[in-house]
Amino acid sequence: MELVELGNTGMKVSRIALGLAEISRQQKLKQVEKPDEVLNTALDSGINVLDTAPCYGHTEELIGAAVSHRRDEFYLATKCGHDLDENSRPDEESPRSWTAEVVEESIDRSLRRLRTDHLDLVQLHSPDLDVLQRGEVIDALVRARDAGKTRFIGLSADNETARWGVESGVFATLQTSFNLVEQRARTTGLFELAKAKGVGVLIKRPFANGVWGKDESPYSYGDEYFGRARDMKKPGPVAGAPDDPVLLALGFTLSQPEIDTIIVGTHNPAHVRSNIAMLDELPIAQQAIEELRRRFDQVGRDWPQLT
Repeated sequence: MELVELGNTGMKVSRIALGLAEISRQQKLKQVEKPDEVLNTALDSGINVLDTAPCYGHTEELIGAAVSHRRDEFYLATKCGHDLDENSRPDEESPRSWTAEVVEESIDRSLRRLRTDHLDLVQLHSPDLDVLQRGEVIDALVRARDAGKTRFIGLSADNETARWGVESGVFATLQTSFNLVEQRARTTGLFELAKAKGVGVLIKRPFANGVWGKDESPYSYGDEYFGRARDMKKPGPVAGAPDDPVLLALGFTLSQPEIDTIIVGTHNPAHVRSNIAMLDELPIAQQAIEELRRRFDQVGRDWPQLT
């Protein structure tokens, strides 16, 4: 697996990272039999970034139980900011969220669950812009970094929140959305700004929830993506595109030069291996990449970036 430097962190990361959110979803559906096999398959296949969050079910505990003995083989990235008090209502944010206290509690809990003495990256998990501007949670992250609890601090955000975070000079990394039907990070110059600031770029939803190759949305979240794909497909087949829509999505996302790694979630070890194997088929035709950019610029330039 090719390794690239994550911004100015000095960490050499695999082009594909394993996201644990999908395992969390499947655990809720009780459709994951051996999630530890997914983790070990990923590490055995060359993936060296595990991206999780306290709100992704029991995935932090899963990582700790399954692969903590392999800690020197991978980078641990988790998130913080939301209050996970079980007494909080799930349909509204707890007033304790986005406070220094919650950030500090979250980081300490993650260290215990992950069975490690340090994290490689702690990211604020989709905060509103005003949260960043208040400064409290950023200060808490900085204190955690200075105490050695995490090597680097990052931001998971989109739109103006992402831009503010990059411009602040505080964060070592940015995790943001980008795929063939979600290109605002490209059209607004966010990627170029991150590169100029030395901020590492991790991409969430790089396959657009698989909507390009399907006749109906595979997830309720994907309804908006599905509509976008439908609109971008109206001119007809994309010239130069590979037959496999997954390869098309992968090739398009990784064609953006500022991107360091893409976060791919799966609960299936075979999918881990097949996604990695597709890297050998890159790059896809530049003609297809340019056509997808042109179509987005024509019909999707005003689409809001989904958070």
